[in-house]
Amino acid sequence: MIRLTDEMTRLINRARDDGFPCIVATASPGGVPNAGYIGTVLAVDEATFVYRDRTMRDPLEHIEENPKVIVLFRNAAADNGAGWKFRCTTSVVRQGELYDDMTRRLAESGLITDPGLGGAIVILQIDQVLTLFGEVLQEREAGMRW
Repeated sequence: MIRLTDEMTRLINRARDDGFPCIVATASPGGVPNAGYIGTVLAVDEATFVYRDRTMRDPLEHIEENPKVIVLFRNAAADNGAGWKFRCTTSVVRQGELYDDMTRRLAESGLITDPGLGGAIVILQIDQVLTLFGEVLQEREAGMRW
């Protein structure tokens, strides 16, 4: 079972403001990698992140073709140098109630200031939480292969 700690939630939700945005790494079905800094990652519950994608380019195309992504986070300035890898399964939402709700939550958190701009909302269901060295700390299902 995945249950983000208060520290994880607090640091992820402040990542951009603290100067340590998350890195989201994707791969196309053919194995072409891509990674980028995402400053709008928000923990919306104990097992889910969301962010807004405004690019509508490769990262989003990779996610739609291959929904497995890694979210990397490290805050070197935190007391314990906190950092984790989150293995996630994604879905993309471009309209509707869920889109509106997540856009509103991102705006309320201050992570986006232009909610009417459009784009897509990427929902990241966390499958595993790992240390930066790859030790599994939590899993959605025990013994899951990823």
